[in-house]
Amino acid sequence: MTVVTRFAPSPTGHLHVGNLRTAIHNWLFAKAHGGQFWLRIDDTDAARSEEHFVAGIRADLGWLGLIPDGEVRQSHRFGLYEKAFEQLVEAGRIYPCYETAEELDIRRKILLSRGLPPVYERTALALTAAERAEKEAAGIAPHWRFKLDHDAPIGWADLVRGEQHFDPKLLSDPVIRRADGSWLYMLPSAVDDIAMGVTHVVRGEDHVSNTAVQVQMFNALQAPVPAFAHAALLTGSEGKLSKRLGSLGTDHFREIGIEPATLLSKLARLGTADPVEPFVDAAPLIGGFDFARFGRAPARFDEAELVQLNARIIHALPFEAVAARIPAEMDAAAWEAIRPNLSTVADVANWWSIVTGPVTAPALEAADRAYCSEAAQIAATLDWNADPWHALTGALKTATGRNGKALFLPLRLALTARAQGPDMAALLPLIGQEEALARLEAAAAA
Repeated sequence: MTVVTRFAPSPTGHLHVGNLRTAIHNWLFAKAHGGQFWLRIDDTDAARSEEHFVAGIRADLGWLGLIPDGEVRQSHRFGLYEKAFEQLVEAGRIYPCYETAEELDIRRKILLSRGLPPVYERTALALTAAERAEKEAAGIAPHWRFKLDHDAPIGWADLVRGEQHFDPKLLSDPVIRRADGSWLYMLPSAVDDIAMGVTHVVRGEDHVSNTAVQVQMFNALQAPVPAFAHAALLTGSEGKLSKRLGSLGTDHFREIGIEPATLLSKLARLGTADPVEPFVDAAPLIGGFDFARFGRAPARFDEAELVQLNARIIHALPFEAVAARIPAEMDAAAWEAIRPNLSTVADVANWWSIVTGPVTAPALEAADRAYCSEAAQIAATLDWNADPWHALTGALKTATGRNGKALFLPLRLALTARAQGPDMAALLPLIGQEEALARLEAAAAA
């Protein structure tokens, strides 16, 4: 069996971090099993679906490196849904209903006030053909519900949550089609999963009750029931469900300099028993992906931890991965010298300016100015093709008796105008002999 997963967003808004996590899980599981990962655009809601959101979804997946093996759109598949609808009507599994939203709301409140579950009571099934005709003659168009089989207990072995059991008598027959003929989520999703050959439905735990209904839909359509994995939802850093998580998307993460590899590393393992580690290459994440490692407790998404992980990713990125995003004059040696000090790739410009100049050193004490003058004289005699930093500091230590901070800090200030920064042994050859001498002399004269 070829594993087939699908990521099925609705193009009614931008993807948020929870959506991205679901996409990553689907992609990793498919790749871990040598299978296929498909993108399905759930755009049956024509009034709310927008093409620029479709483009955004594709771009977000591309940015993360989650390249689908294929794409389908629900708006192109209405014929499939119509055929399944007719099949289920014929089988007595779909029936028309005429209650208004207000009537249903009142009935729910009455049931709740009596301490009963607010389950639809199937009043529409009691209507005679004449009563239905009368309502339609009065201009009342029906909406349509899928009739659950109350004599068929629902269960499946969830890859995350374990054995799941639902009593269909405690579930409402779901509305699957509106009075205007438009489709709701339930039936088209099941029909598409069948048509696409989806073997594993991977999504958040907020869909568990939907799965219970759809299991019966698969059975009613005489189709194999896919396996299911429902991951626990994300919570904010404060440990509660956070509305802010619904607004954090790739635009935000790009703006603050988060790398795709950082999000992949974080979201692949968040909520599992495995440590979150910085993986520049996704191969270890794919090889180790297993839903048995997931816990049922909500997974806490902490943006501060993401930023820290991002720095670790940056420190491991090879020059080839960033060459198009850093100053053209920088070579691999320059990148390797500067990257240990970066939190984002965008920060490289600030550090590269230390190499290219101009640099204005802070005013030094008289003794340190004299020290910089001596350093300039020694630097002029060094072999700059070897290891000028250690040669310079070694000679100065012998000549002046300075050690530690007194030996190194005045030189760093004179050469970079900063008290901290990249390793000077790597940085000094990038600055070059002529510029280094000019900076030391300027510091001595300041």
